[in-house]
Amino acid sequence: MNTLIVGVGNLLLKDEGAGIHVVRILEEEELPSGVTLIDGGTGGLHLISWLTGYDRIIMVDATLDSHPPGTVRMLQPRFASDFPPLMSAHEIGLKDMIEVMALSGDLPPIYLVVISVENISEVGTTLTSSVEAAIPDAIKIIKEILQQ
Repeated sequence: MNTLIVGVGNLLLKDEGAGIHVVRILEEEELPSGVTLIDGGTGGLHLISWLTGYDRIIMVDATLDSHPPGTVRMLQPRFASDFPPLMSAHEIGLKDMIEVMALSGDLPPIYLVVISVENISEVGTTLTSSVEAAIPDAIKIIKEILQQ
């Protein structure tokens, strides 16, 4: 099964870059054949061309929600309304991208691994301790998805 893992975020905004930090760690891991990793940056419609041709997609991103910072969850969005209330700074682009792919009939199963954060606009290149501590949990969920 061909699987794409996309880390989304902005590395210059501390926890907002959590998805990219996860992908960078996964680059050093032993993963099954057929897995492709990409740094999706701040997401958006320009990613659609990268997402076609896969049997499933795993996206990793930060989310500003009611959960404590460092909470990791896995969601399976099919439409923009299936996303958490406020994804990171690129929320509209990811939601629009899912909608376009759904409308075109070109939407493989998507697993969204989200890490709850407290702030998505604090400038800096390091993660807060609660989000950094959540990275192994996010990786564990991704590896469980890969085994399905």
